[in-house]
Amino acid sequence: MTEMLLKYFREQQKQVETERIYNTQCPYCSMQCKMQLVEQTHVKRKTYKTIGRDNPTSQGRLCIKGMNAHQHPLHKDRIQYPLLKVNGEFVKISWREALDYIKEHVTEIQEKNGADALGVYGSASITNEEAYLLGKFARVALKTKYIDYNGRLCMSAAASAASKTFGMDRGFTNSLQEIPFTECIMLAGTNIAECQPTIMPYFEKAKENGAFIIAIDPRETGTTKIADLHLKLKPGSDAALANGILKVIIEENYLDERFLQERVNGFEEVMQYVVSLEFSVIEEITGVPLEKMYQAARMFGQRETGMIFTARGVEQQTDGSAAVQNFLNILLSVGKIGKPRCGYGAITGQGNGQGAREHGQKADQLPGYRSIENHEHRMYIADVWNIEEKDLPRKGVSAYEMIEKIHDGEIKGLFLVCSNPTVSNPNANFVKKAFKKLEFLVVADMFESETAKLANLILPASSYLEDEGTMTNVEGRVTLREASFPRHGEIKHDWEILCEIAKVLGKEEYFSFSSAEEIFNELRIASKGGIADYSGITYERLRAEKGILWPCRSLTDKGTERLFETRFAHSDGKAMMVPVSNQAIVPKAKITKKYPLYLTTGRVVSHYLTGVQTRKSASLSARNFESFMEIHPSTAKKYEISNQELVQIESSYGRIVVRSKFSEGIRPDTVFVPFHWADSQNVNNLVSEKLDPACKMPGFKVSAVNISPSVKRSSY
Repeated sequence: MTEMLLKYFREQQKQVETERIYNTQCPYCSMQCKMQLVEQTHVKRKTYKTIGRDNPTSQGRLCIKGMNAHQHPLHKDRIQYPLLKVNGEFVKISWREALDYIKEHVTEIQEKNGADALGVYGSASITNEEAYLLGKFARVALKTKYIDYNGRLCMSAAASAASKTFGMDRGFTNSLQEIPFTECIMLAGTNIAECQPTIMPYFEKAKENGAFIIAIDPRETGTTKIADLHLKLKPGSDAALANGILKVIIEENYLDERFLQERVNGFEEVMQYVVSLEFSVIEEITGVPLEKMYQAARMFGQRETGMIFTARGVEQQTDGSAAVQNFLNILLSVGKIGKPRCGYGAITGQGNGQGAREHGQKADQLPGYRSIENHEHRMYIADVWNIEEKDLPRKGVSAYEMIEKIHDGEIKGLFLVCSNPTVSNPNANFVKKAFKKLEFLVVADMFESETAKLANLILPASSYLEDEGTMTNVEGRVTLREASFPRHGEIKHDWEILCEIAKVLGKEEYFSFSSAEEIFNELRIASKGGIADYSGITYERLRAEKGILWPCRSLTDKGTERLFETRFAHSDGKAMMVPVSNQAIVPKAKITKKYPLYLTTGRVVSHYLTGVQTRKSASLSARNFESFMEIHPSTAKKYEISNQELVQIESSYGRIVVRSKFSEGIRPDTVFVPFHWADSQNVNNLVSEKLDPACKMPGFKVSAVNISPSVKRSSY
């Protein structure tokens, strides 16, 4: 049998006429794994496979998504031509017609309603060059203040917390290479085993080296399996749990008093508040036994080195920013930052979740992490862009608030790039209604997503295989994504689309770019002197050095592997601690007689975001072809639900139907549903529109629901 197989493979290899290799990197999570697409041309067909390439971050590893990433850009449903909706159906038109259509409608809407009647909704999956250009396009070509992006739903809480505590936000304060050598790790609200699988070996190596790992999650996951201590808290009680741990640290005096005195402001106020709290109240709020809080505090306080990592479980709440700040309070209290093997990491979700928020897509930011309301920052960017400072719009509003303005009729037209907000936003039924009110919706994408189906015009955008540019990964490491796969049909890069639209709007002089590298060189100038300073980074350096951690302020600067070694980024060089209440300013959903269960959401390993790309992959879709509700068997018994049965889940915002999946690893008062599906399986139909007041993050992780069998059973 073995000889027959060998003979078969030899014959197959003989039939390979040509082989081409395309360098690229994964389009999915923030690890941004380097890889190659191998295209083999056989006598009668072509075959493709993806293999990993060595690099400082993932070291050649790929997960199941990365190995099958090529399947979606090669899918038969890929949009290859501009599509205009005529009588409810999309018809193919030329680029000339598409650009004329855009010019006509932009001019008409803005002449009638003003510049701010148009909005721009961006993405954390596009390149740094395109994120930069999109911000410039909104403010220079359209002159609108309304621009935000889908990263608002992902990283805004961690970014806000880090900025307030440290004075700046870079995803990791250290490089990944330090993780295996730290002695205690706290993983708060992060399921890296499914969301960022290629980062797991760093934590597994730390465990092999003797690190004590604490996991904080309402569910048992692939990540909690490596933990020495699992704190299975009630959804939404992270801030209170951090207060409990901090109270033990203070009362048992694990404090680094010299560090607090020399490098931190605000500790006295935090201590006064925390010691006033009752452990019994914290136990009641969190559902975590006091002895486990003691164990976590003692291990993190006593070990010489330690790191804390947060992700969406902590951040996607109406007090997500404050909850992250409280975990940073823990870190500062024991002085575990700015030193080897000590620090903080926000596990970024989207591929360019870090870079996309640094260079102008956020409503209140300009390139280099500058503030759009700061006069000096405005003057600097206006000079780079060769415009008058007075012509630069002021700050707009967050992503969901833009949708509210669409619903209210203030925003009448929208440019949407690489995002699917009618599925990804909270209160999704409302969002869909709002989008249907738009007079003018242009979408640049690869597929007809649920949102793109509502568009007047869809523009065919290039994929990760075709679109060269830089990305900034989970560490803050800027990498160059090579991309040379041939484009088919009339597909264009996002940056080309923006330049061509700007040209027909009479703004060509500001958008006369001929390559991604040319845009990056302007970005370097725009970022110079800012918090996120890329000015010392070039394409040549990125190719030679395989990525550079920002800030990198000159061509001789090697980049910054560890932040805050001597000072924090606040003007006085100190970090800032603030007391964090056990209770959110914006009340969270509470379980009641009508809605007696908590609902929390998250990812599965085979899918990404709203699933538009991964559901186009046969290999990935086959692993999870429908959504599900994870439920404890005792809870299922109480509600007369069988395993693998269709179940209706209802909140005060809507209802969905998914299949039940029994798990003894979830809290009995909680159910879990992943967010990769749309329509009747879209869990965001159940989520409140309430936002974190500090960063405008929706509270995806805490909803109150009831459940019942979808099909009523016969009584006989």
